Amino acid sequence: MEVVIIALAATLGNLLIGWDSSTIAGGMTYIKQEFDLEKDPTLEGFIVSMSFITGTLVTIFSGTISDLIGRRPMLITSSVMFIIAGFVMFWAPNVTVILVSRMIQGVAIALAVTFNPLYISEIAPADIRGQLNTLTQFACSAGMFLAYILVFSMSLLQSPSWRLMLSVISIPSVLYFFLTVFYLPESPRWLVSKGRILEAEKVLKRLRRIDDVSGELALLAEGLRPGGEDISIEEYVVAPASEILINQEAGKDYIKLYGPNEGVTMIAQPVSGQGSMLSRSMLSQHGSYASRSMLSQQGSFSSQAAANLKDPIVNLFGSLHESTLIESGRSNSMLINNANSIFSTGDPEPSPFGTSDNLRTPLNPFHGGADRAHGSKDMLAMRSNSSLVNANDVETPRNTDIGGGWQLVYKSTDDAMAGKKEGLQRVYLHADPSAAAVSQSSHASFVSTSGYDIHTDGGEAFQAAGIVSRSVLGTSDALQLPEVATKGPKWRALLEPGVKRALVVGIGLQILQQAAGINGFLYYAPQILEQAGVGALLSNLGISSISASFLVNIITTFCMLPCIAISIRLMDVAGRRSIMLYTIPVLIVCLLVLVLRQFFQLSSVLDASISAISVVVYESFFCMGLGIIPNIICAEIFPTSVRGICISLTSLTYWVCTLAVTLTFPYLLQLLGLSGVFALFVGGCIISWIFVYLKVPETKGMPLEVIIEFFAIGAKPGTDPAEFGIKD
Repeated sequence: MEVVIIALAATLGNLLIGWDSSTIAGGMTYIKQEFDLEKDPTLEGFIVSMSFITGTLVTIFSGTISDLIGRRPMLITSSVMFIIAGFVMFWAPNVTVILVSRMIQGVAIALAVTFNPLYISEIAPADIRGQLNTLTQFACSAGMFLAYILVFSMSLLQSPSWRLMLSVISIPSVLYFFLTVFYLPESPRWLVSKGRILEAEKVLKRLRRIDDVSGELALLAEGLRPGGEDISIEEYVVAPASEILINQEAGKDYIKLYGPNEGVTMIAQPVSGQGSMLSRSMLSQHGSYASRSMLSQQGSFSSQAAANLKDPIVNLFGSLHESTLIESGRSNSMLINNANSIFSTGDPEPSPFGTSDNLRTPLNPFHGGADRAHGSKDMLAMRSNSSLVNANDVETPRNTDIGGGWQLVYKSTDDAMAGKKEGLQRVYLHADPSAAAVSQSSHASFVSTSGYDIHTDGGEAFQAAGIVSRSVLGTSDALQLPEVATKGPKWRALLEPGVKRALVVGIGLQILQQAAGINGFLYYAPQILEQAGVGALLSNLGISSISASFLVNIITTFCMLPCIAISIRLMDVAGRRSIMLYTIPVLIVCLLVLVLRQFFQLSSVLDASISAISVVVYESFFCMGLGIIPNIICAEIFPTSVRGICISLTSLTYWVCTLAVTLTFPYLLQLLGLSGVFALFVGGCIISWIFVYLKVPETKGMPLEVIIEFFAIGAKPGTDPAEFGIKD
């Protein structure tokens, strides 16, 4: 799959980050000896921290620059900086030049850390976005593993060269440069935000390997303006077409759902409004499951938040993921399986969605033909660099799938029926997981062995929910899509309730990631293990204690890889939130063991063994959860128009906290000792778990634009749940 190969190519930057962290950790041992830094812990910490100081400064501006020039140029710049930093380090005659090299390295690391997850999130399908982004952590740990092998091998030499050790990074950096320049495409979401629709369409076709990307292209345009004050959630009932179409009360408010070569097979009809009595009647006939709204399964989200202290957004997102199961490393949720088959786009006939008077297919207002109840010819006269269709080659889009079981459809309001352009509404439609589960238990089948046929046993109906808000495409804004993304000062968008709530989640995760102490482990692990007496474990091998600590780090980083592989498999099944909630307690246990071991009389070998095992388990489980998930979530929860700025703010938080940890760690180690430092990290992990439980929602399997809509809904202060159709 093309998108997987592209994501793997992008993660080479993360491999270089891991390589750098290991080589500087090992090289510092020899730099200290050559320049007599034992008596100057400040300068030692400064060398390690210089890349973070530079990264902090770069991050302040990189998000805004990325929004202006694109994501790909940032990755290209990162690769160039890695190459230059390696050459400078190879020449370094003194500490000053070492600091210069570390500054350049900081630019490279900052850009890779910030924009690799962002880039992958913007190109990846919703269903596998978490897995692809977890590859960044796998690549980082693989880089650490390979670099420690190099460091250990060189430590066995009579005169190890730290300059060569730290400059080898230039070799893989050259490969990274060629990949970013000649292979990686620009982010289609960024292209749409700049009105370069034809380029975005070309990239999407390459990424998805399909000819019709009209649904996702429309989704990217809609993402330029998240739902405003008119956002709402509506209930729908999905049933066999015959059960609704033969009933005179069905009215015109429905969406026709097609199966391949079968005509209309299913109908999605709003529960409220026209035909609502019919819908409720049908639902009551098909089981008790139909009496509950998808978003009311856990009760009123505001009242539940008051009861269990969770953020309303956590409960709102959680209502979508209750029925997700883990089987053979993939989701077995009937919600996703049913939606993927029911909303099949294999019908070769044009206009797979119904042509009722007030429900439209994506981009239909811009198309010619008889099916243009409220469109106008002047809307086809758009500039070629900002239009969603080519006026000379009009083709009705058929693909409304936007990933994760979600579909993007459109409907007209009464104003649009009166001839006004401002009345088009977008609907993100998704099936009810509880209803699908009951349908399964009732032997209703929506998926054949081919994965496309749609049939029912007894004609069961089930519920769906639609997130409804005003469409960008149905307004004059569609004529100038770049202006939609940049209308007014960008900082004002940061004051939107949904964006503010997302910033709380993103910034909080970045702070607590560092509070858990990972950078203290990564950059000072060799010294920590040496002080813990790890050399005693390998004394029979006849190697120095320094080499022994490097060997333990090889084992540690190797053990990370299978743990991250497990995380890759679970990221889009169990989800980001669950992985963090289950892995953080393991971190706490490991840290407590390192704290409490001093209170027991242990032999040197046993003490060193316990320390080494605790460090290995800690780093492995950290990489599974807190190590990668904060970056994944930060790349998912912000609107396209301000995603670069918001990513800069969260990354800036990361760099400031990282800088604080690395600068203070040598002092804390001298002042409190190993056990005291680990005790501080225990507190950080406990606070992290509480924050994740109360504030961090589950975003697996959801298109980025839908995630943003959910934040807009859940972040509205003092909102009455009934306003969104969410009932107790």
